[in-house]
Amino acid sequence: MPHSYAQNIVHVIFSTKDRRKLIPKELQPKLWAYIAGVCKNHEIHVEAIGGADDHIHLLIRVPATMSVAKAILTIKANSSKWVNEPGRRFEWQEGYAAFSVSASLVARVARYINTQEAHHKRMTFDAEFVAMLKKHGVKFDPNFVLG
Repeated sequence: MPHSYAQNIVHVIFSTKDRRKLIPKELQPKLWAYIAGVCKNHEIHVEAIGGADDHIHLLIRVPATMSVAKAILTIKANSSKWVNEPGRRFEWQEGYAAFSVSASLVARVARYINTQEAHHKRMTFDAEFVAMLKKHGVKFDPNFVLG
């Protein structure tokens, strides 16, 4: 797309289906690396990937030729297929959260993503997710957001 310029930096969060603990600590580095490879193959630049046994955070730069929804679908479809290959039963949740990030805050958000393990010693995923929605002014129904 000549003469098109975009800076689409997005902090993406999604969990495993039903927030089951399907990403054991020993799988996380392999899964994060695989997702980075998927992103590279689709020209999605990865700033940071991290998470826990039941969810993932990504800080990505989505190319101008791709929607955020398409980027997330690509990441989820490819990674769940890869995790399932050795006979595991793995699924991501259907939805996601995606928040735009200013270029001036990339290092700060990347640091937050890279320290998820320490962060979740202080706060549950549910509390973190609701706090993120509130911080970014996203309207949600508390009866359905976590269910």
